[in-house]
Amino acid sequence: MLATAHTFTLLGVEARPVRVEVDVQRGLPSFALVGLPDASVRESRERVRAALTNSGFDFPQTRITASLAPADLRKGGPGLDLAIAAALLGSSGQIPEASLENAAFAGELALDGSIRSVPGTLAMAEAASAQGFRTLGVPAVNGPEAALARGSRVIPLRNLRELELLGGELEPPSPPPMDLSPPADPDAPDVADLRGQPGLRRAMEIAAAGSHNLLIVGPPGAGKSMAARRLPSILPPLGEEEAVEVLRIASACGGLATADGPPVRRPFRAPHHTISSAGLVGGGTPPRAGQITLAHRGVLFCDELAEFPRDALEALREPLESGRVSIVRAGHALDLPCRFMLVAAANPCPCGLGPESLDCHCSDAQVRRYQARLSGALADRIDISIRVGTPEGTEIAAESGEGSAAIRERVVAARERQHARLGGRRTNAEMSASQVRETAQLDAEAADVLAAGYSALRLSGRGWDRTLRLARTIADLDDSDPVRAAHVSEALALRRRGEA
Repeated sequence: MLATAHTFTLLGVEARPVRVEVDVQRGLPSFALVGLPDASVRESRERVRAALTNSGFDFPQTRITASLAPADLRKGGPGLDLAIAAALLGSSGQIPEASLENAAFAGELALDGSIRSVPGTLAMAEAASAQGFRTLGVPAVNGPEAALARGSRVIPLRNLRELELLGGELEPPSPPPMDLSPPADPDAPDVADLRGQPGLRRAMEIAAAGSHNLLIVGPPGAGKSMAARRLPSILPPLGEEEAVEVLRIASACGGLATADGPPVRRPFRAPHHTISSAGLVGGGTPPRAGQITLAHRGVLFCDELAEFPRDALEALREPLESGRVSIVRAGHALDLPCRFMLVAAANPCPCGLGPESLDCHCSDAQVRRYQARLSGALADRIDISIRVGTPEGTEIAAESGEGSAAIRERVVAARERQHARLGGRRTNAEMSASQVRETAQLDAEAADVLAAGYSALRLSGRGWDRTLRLARTIADLDDSDPVRAAHVSEALALRRRGEA
């Protein structure tokens, strides 16, 4: 007897549909699983066998063949357990086959028959809705996450016995969607802690307002890492669409383990400088999302930028431009989102003190080699580069400045101007070249300032456009429709080749 159930397998952060066909025939007892399953899927035979038995179902002592279609798609993860068990129960007549029609399932089986959470439930729920499935059976712990898709009816399942309730009066009710409102965190780091660095605070505000990339160069103890870790506190809260994007990625990468899920806030990723290019931008076999995808709609902080492998840094160039990364492997091609702010910190020389310090003994050649680790092509994609020094003791002892809340209000107002001008929730850093020229109209004085700066700083064509984007953001913070000479001058002062 043949029965079919539907499920999904994850490829990167996307869910691909899988059709599970189980055939039960007379013959010597066996359980064959075909269709390019990986090790975790092959092991599902033993989990399904124990779960059925311990749940009070009969495990057929016959010849069982389970086929996972399409046969040329490699299937991975334990999320196929529930669909395999459902199809097996349907083929052996232990549950009505009608309950499997127009339904999809995702879940890992424990040996006692309970259903454990699986990664990527939100992506699976969206795929189920796109495929037109009426219902989606998921682990109860993943129910609120799956309900965010607002398509197929979500059925939260706690154990295998509840499959008998599908389509009946006792069918578990759909859970409410996960709450996407930003959580209150009174202990979050505050920009007020950053003292004696007014120029850096201003650069942070501009970077946050337009989602611009930021490089901070200075000696140890100047506050570079402190500033970077406080930048998320002045970013606007996630919109609903952005929050769903962030949760989809976090879920697919195993970041949603409970019904409450992680706090819905902008990601902050700070990989160690020993990370490989595959770990940073994604890769491997099968290909997986990297840190830049996990930082989508948030901040990627690269501390000690000059210590990162050169190939890893160069791999950032295209994602910084396009907001997406394409990973191609034999039999796999992934297109992953990675719209993030790059915030980097670096020392001015190998010893960290800087050539201007009397205690620095680095030679000119050593300084040049150290700074050359940041290529011109990557530096050209960094909108703001600021040099900071160690603050004086009197500045550190002084009263703290503005807090994150006050700065965030200005940032939110600037972003709202950008959203109204560009549509959606786009920022100035995401503008195309044509949009830059349309929205950053310069008067004669501002045009002369930009032309002079272009020649003096020897900017590239990309540098010209990025300077205009930066000036447009400064004008938005100033609540100004035209981009004036003062805005261009400040953008040029912030726009220079990073000294790493």
